[in-house]
Amino acid sequence: MHHFSYKHGQLHAEDVPLSQIAEQVGTPTYVYSQATLERHYRAFSEAFGGLDTLICFAVKANSNRAVINTLAAQGAGADIVSGGELTRSLAAGVPAERIVYSGVGKTVAEMEQALDAGILMFNLESAQELEVLNQVAGRLGVKAPVSLRVNPDVDAQTHPKITTGLAKNKFGLDMELAFGKYQEAAKLDHVELKGISCHIGSQLTKVEPFADALERVAVLIGRLKGAGIELSLLDLGGGLGINYNDEQPPSPAQYAEALTERIGSLGLKLVLEPGRAIVGNAGVLVAKVLFTKDTPAKHFIVSDAAMNDLVRPAMYDSFHAILPVMEDPSRPKVVADVVGPICETGDFLARDREMPDLERGEFLAALSAGAYGFSMASTYNSRPRAAEVLVNGDRWSVVRTRETVEELMRGESLPEWME
Repeated sequence: MHHFSYKHGQLHAEDVPLSQIAEQVGTPTYVYSQATLERHYRAFSEAFGGLDTLICFAVKANSNRAVINTLAAQGAGADIVSGGELTRSLAAGVPAERIVYSGVGKTVAEMEQALDAGILMFNLESAQELEVLNQVAGRLGVKAPVSLRVNPDVDAQTHPKITTGLAKNKFGLDMELAFGKYQEAAKLDHVELKGISCHIGSQLTKVEPFADALERVAVLIGRLKGAGIELSLLDLGGGLGINYNDEQPPSPAQYAEALTERIGSLGLKLVLEPGRAIVGNAGVLVAKVLFTKDTPAKHFIVSDAAMNDLVRPAMYDSFHAILPVMEDPSRPKVVADVVGPICETGDFLARDREMPDLERGEFLAALSAGAYGFSMASTYNSRPRAAEVLVNGDRWSVVRTRETVEELMRGESLPEWME
């Protein structure tokens, strides 16, 4: 459920016409609905209300501080994967004790930064990482709160580029190896074992892979308990999918129903790391039609939004619904490719899409763009990144100004022999 709908023939974000934003801010621009963010967070918090649960928003999905702050005010923590995301989360008001640090490649400087901040837990993904963190914590005279991320070798049944729980993936520790590493970690002087972590992939549309992974992790938890290793946190990651086109992903309530009884029997505090499920359908990308073009093979709609703004269609062949900002039921339908200005054949937002015919100068909106939209944007072709806007009822604010070309060149210089 989201708050983007037609009112009086215009596509609105909550009570604000998208055309008003586009005309005043320019395009391309990401627009987020605060009411949708809050509703989606509550869907998780209410679904798991019977358990002791911490919901840590996956900052990689959308790292805008206004988005993070909206969720932090609802009680959310943050799942981070870099020192930059740690800085952003703290600046957005997330308490350090609600921050979980994931990721396979933490640097020593990032470890020091997180230890100084006093985060809840590191999710460690390799034996070497455990050794290095123990050394860093020892040098700082503290104990590092640790969870080991295990790889349950479960097929998440999602796109191959966003599956993370198979044995061939780079993430986590083999289950059998993890049992030994927990025993080794228990003997380290500067590590405090807090929990166990598992994340099997993104955009999952069935609960069975989650349930399968939980059962395998539960077996390991039992073995650890038998070996005298008591944990307090169970981090099941994120990955719940959303509706982009015709998918039918489970709701947070259905997800919770499938897992709650088993989780409850383990007696651990639950940590969840949803990202896409909270912010995906809370955002749209608004663009302007630059040209239309017909060839013997295709009808093209050329927009000012490109793959550098929204890379998911080019990277994953993903579907984003494309709607005209101005509704006209009498408008004819066409089969078109919606493409951008970038000099790549792969620069498209939609291919062979039946859709209302759009004309030069009008605005369109790519839906379900709140997750992995701006956060994966680039400046390819020296294109400044889009602006971002947050809507709250009939109010709206620019929460990131559009970049300039001058800002793109900041830090560049010519060597002395060229001056």
